[in-house]
Amino acid sequence: MLRKGREVQALSPIVKTRDPEPHPSGARPPEIPAELVPNHVALVMDGNGRWANQRGLPRIEGHKRGEAVMIDVASGAVEMGVKWLSVYAFSTENWKRSPEEVRFLMGFNRDTIRRQVDYLGSIGVRVRWAGRRPKLWASVIKELQVAEERTKGNTGLNMTMCVNYGGRAELGDAVRKIAQLVAEGKINPDKVDERTIAKYLYQPEMPDVDLFLRPSGEQRSSNFMLWQSAYAEYVYQDTLFPDFDRTHLWRACLDFAKRDRRFGAAIDASTAAASSTSEGTP
Repeated sequence: MLRKGREVQALSPIVKTRDPEPHPSGARPPEIPAELVPNHVALVMDGNGRWANQRGLPRIEGHKRGEAVMIDVASGAVEMGVKWLSVYAFSTENWKRSPEEVRFLMGFNRDTIRRQVDYLGSIGVRVRWAGRRPKLWASVIKELQVAEERTKGNTGLNMTMCVNYGGRAELGDAVRKIAQLVAEGKINPDKVDERTIAKYLYQPEMPDVDLFLRPSGEQRSSNFMLWQSAYAEYVYQDTLFPDFDRTHLWRACLDFAKRDRRFGAAIDASTAAASSTSEGTP
């Protein structure tokens, strides 16, 4: 149960009152036409443990450093005009780590949300949660729910904290719910299609991922946003996440803006050229 002070705080909304803290260097986001800015960025926050190991530090020190980086990236997303940012905070596979690290990550995720919700809300961020309830600490779920409630009035960046999240788990949970509704006669199985599945994902309002960004040098999705990333553009960077900041996000957005996104369509160059020539003939 939350203490009385936390209950009062949970009822007070946090709305946009300020611009994001500037980057320490004074750097500003690149000028990209609004239609070329990714609407939804999925970010795998990878490399915290390796960063700590390289410095002879406990792995948890890398995670601690990652908190400030995550908030800096959120600030940069707001400045860039990104509308959705989904961050991989704790995966369904992370339970395989040592009990000590799991306990730390549970408490750390809870406390990070509590520490940062006021700042995020003040710059117009709406906090959301995607993930499974089973096994997740009740105190973590409570902080996520409080953050969702207090920031639900914001219309700037939707920042989804993916805690106890897995792409396959999300699809499995959606299909299980649909199967239950079919069994109850509430859904016609002949009518089940892609839109039906999307309706029962953790965040049904979430749009498809445009830019899938992974630092640390690894080049895989690691079971993140499998459904939503069907047509995402992937950008891999070699920087370990604790050394990452909003300028890396901006560079990825520049890369994204140069991509030719066809979504399965194609253009016959010779036909297009002939059409252009014909149109230009008097």
